[in-house]
Amino acid sequence: MKNRKKQREKRKENSSFSHSKAYQFLQMVTTVPDNLSRDQSVYLAKLSEQAERYEEMVKYMQKLVLGSTPAAELTVEERNLLSVAYKNVIGSLRAVWRIISSIEQKEEGRKNEEPVVLVKEYRSKIEAELSDVCASILTLLDLNLIPSAAAIESKVFYLKMKGDYHRYIAEFKVDDERKADAEDTMLSYKAAQDIALTDLAPTHPIR
Repeated sequence: MKNRKKQREKRKENSSFSHSKAYQFLQMVTTVPDNLSRDQSVYLAKLSEQAERYEEMVKYMQKLVLGSTPAAELTVEERNLLSVAYKNVIGSLRAVWRIISSIEQKEEGRKNEEPVVLVKEYRSKIEAELSDVCASILTLLDLNLIPSAAAIESKVFYLKMKGDYHRYIAEFKVDDERKADAEDTMLSYKAAQDIALTDLAPTHPIR
């Protein structure tokens, strides 16, 4: 019991540290004009989506979220734009990771030591990018979006989203890190489900 409590406390400390790092990352990558209005950010996010420039779409939505006060809840349209932006960026990286992992397994099967080293290094690079993207959205969710969600629908949406991105991290992590993110995945999904079952109609699309 004591060990479990210690592990929980350690994970909480690590989570705070990772949020701090991710917040610095967000400030660094959000290189869009400071004087954009909320409507302009939404318009440019839509424009980026049509141009299939999803990394830029993420930046405009990050700017919108970070530029809002804690009490400013996203509209349904803004919430969906944020989700689409991150889903496309992370989806592309996950596809690359699966391809590289498959190549790595083939090279290991052929006993090709030098190519295996190179492939592992490349996989590590992709995993670092995956970690950065997941950390950035999880930071937005934990520090901005979930605390400011007044509508039940929004809270359920964000908790499910949080579960998704912990699940994506668990896909490429190993050992204790994988267990930790798998647990966070289940906790987020359960929190979303509990709220949805209690407060949303059975026919609600978010359920």
